[in-house]
This record gives sequence, structure tokens and C-alpha cells, in this order.
Amino acid sequence: MTRRAVTYASYLGLEQLLSAQKPLSSGEDGRPEHDELLFIVIHQVYELWFKQILHELASVLGLFRSDSVDERSIGVAAARLTRITEIQKILVDQLHVLETMTPLDFLEFRDLLVPASGFQSWQFRLIENKLGLRSAGRAAMERSPVGARLGAAQVEALRDSAAGPSLFDLVEKWLERTPFLEVPGYQFWESYEEAVRAMLAADRRTIEDNPTLSGAEKQVQLGELAQTEASFKAVLDEKVHEALVAEGRRRLSHRATRAALFIHLYRDQPILHLPFRFLTLLVDVDELFSTWRYRHALMVHRMIGTKIGTGGSSGHRYLLATVERNKIFTDLYDLSTCLISRSALPPLPPTMEQRLGFYYRRQ
Repeated sequence: MTRRAVTYASYLGLEQLLSAQKPLSSGEDGRPEHDELLFIVIHQVYELWFKQILHELASVLGLFRSDSVDERSIGVAAARLTRITEIQKILVDQLHVLETMTPLDFLEFRDLLVPASGFQSWQFRLIENKLGLRSAGRAAMERSPVGARLGAAQVEALRDSAAGPSLFDLVEKWLERTPFLEVPGYQFWESYEEAVRAMLAADRRTIEDNPTLSGAEKQVQLGELAQTEASFKAVLDEKVHEALVAEGRRRLSHRATRAALFIHLYRDQPILHLPFRFLTLLVDVDELFSTWRYRHALMVHRMIGTKIGTGGSSGHRYLLATVERNKIFTDLYDLSTCLISRSALPPLPPTMEQRLGFYYRRQ
């Protein structure tokens, strides 16, 4: 069978792609607004990048659904997440192009967009669900209108993604399976606790003996040190950690948190290089989406001031609120609180050193 000749235009579907921009201002009055085409193109490009991010996420989710995730799979997942972070940087940079449109330019066609709004992007909601954003954490504005303004297939896809295991869920299970947290005859966490106590005691002495600090300043710094001590207690005491989970102040299980911390502390060990890189990339993805949300909020404030959004939201105030509320891997950010210096790390016994080399396959 002769294969049909492929051209650049036919392979990319350029006829359909380049005819998909239909400015509303080119309607009855026949007075198209120049900047509306830019507005459409920017948002269509966003949706194309969202499609690619979903493609990469599907690959990572597939790898971590297995009961055993080897080094090769972690390497592939890290490569996929790296690609996502590079796309995210483009998402942020596109806002610079959009900001070449002035607020007055936008006002010429803004009213034609009502009630359409960016928070109706079902692909972006799908990304958030697949990463692990919980429905309970969303604002009511994000939950209620979406279904009413989407097709049945899109609503079903969102429901399935919210009900199924997210990347957060799968990573938590992967961390919980970490096999090298206990070695017969060696209690790492007891050694870690001793190192932590020595570090905190040294910090306390530094504050109390500092002649440049006033009494009030010492009290402030000692209060901050007490908060740090509380963070360490949550790692060292499972009951304290579970209480924080119940209060919504932690999300990762105690075992998963300990595994992630161990990976960060001993990331120089050969077998922990890729897991550390993978966990770092999860934070990168989260941080870049937060950056995009924040830049988006600033852009909206600049464009419409304090007006409500076209979809009925509170405009830039709503967008700013999502920056913190919609972070997913906050527990991984918080791990830095419980790091101690390399020089203070408990030395690992030779048997564990060998297990953390390439003689041992991670499960």
C-alpha cells in the first residue's frame, strides 16, 4: 500500500490550526480590534502547552503505578518533569507578550468575552488534579461553575482525575516502600535525633550568649527556634506528625516524610542521586505553577484593576489567593527545616553504605 505523501502543512494540520482564531470583535459591526487576535493566540498556545504537560504527566503516572519503581523509571520520570518545567518557564514568559496589550486595548473587546474565563480551562484543572490538588482545597468559585460550562466528556475526565490516584498519592506510596530506612543493628533515627538535639542546643546557646541582641530580640529568636524544634518533633514522633495531618498542616504520611528527608540528607549516596533529583523536580513544578499564578495575578491587576473577572471571580484577588492555596508538594518544601549540616550527619555503617551503592536495587 502506497503511503500518502506528507507535507509540512498536512502533518501539522495548519489549515485547521490557522483558521481556529475567530475574533468576536469581527462580528456585526465589522470593526475588528487589533489586539484580540493576540489574546486568542496566546490562550490557544497555553492550551497546546497544557496538552503537552498532560502527555508528560501521563507517562510519569504510568511509571509510578507499578509496585516496584527502579532507577531507570526514576530517571525517565525526572526527564519528563524536566521537560514540564521548561514548558512552565515558557508559560510565564508568554505573559510578557500578552502585556504588550494595554488595558485600554483590552477594554475594546473584553465585554465580548463574558462569561468566559480562564478558570474554565479544563486542561489546567486536569493538570492540577493529576498532580494532586485536592478538591477540598479549591475555592467554591473553582468547583461550582466549571461543570456547568463544560461538555459531558470534559466533566467526566475531571471527575475521573479527581477520583484516581494522583502523582502526590503515587509518590507517597513510593516513598513509603523505601527499604533502607531500617538496617538490623543500626537505628538511624536515634542517631539523627541526637544530632538534632546537639544542633538545637548550640543554636540556643548562640542566641542566649549573643551580646548584640536585646532581651526582646532574644525572645523573638528563641520563639522562632521553638517553632523549628516543633518541626523536628513531627519527624521524630509519629503521633505528633499524625496530629498535624489531622489538622491539615501536613499531608505526607510519617513514613513517606522520613523517607524523603533521608533522601535529602544522604543525597550524595549514589543510589539516592536520582530520587533526590526527582523530589527536587516535584518542588520545581509546584514552584513554577505558583510563579505563573502570581505573574498572572499581577497581569490581571494591571489590565483590569479591581474589576471582577469575566467569569464572575474577584479578579486578581482570586488569582492571588490561589498562589498559596493551590500548592501541592508543600511537605517537600518544608523538609528544609529538618536538614542538618553534612558535618553533623550520623555516619552510616558499612552495610548501609554498600546498600546505598549500586549493588542494591531500589524497590
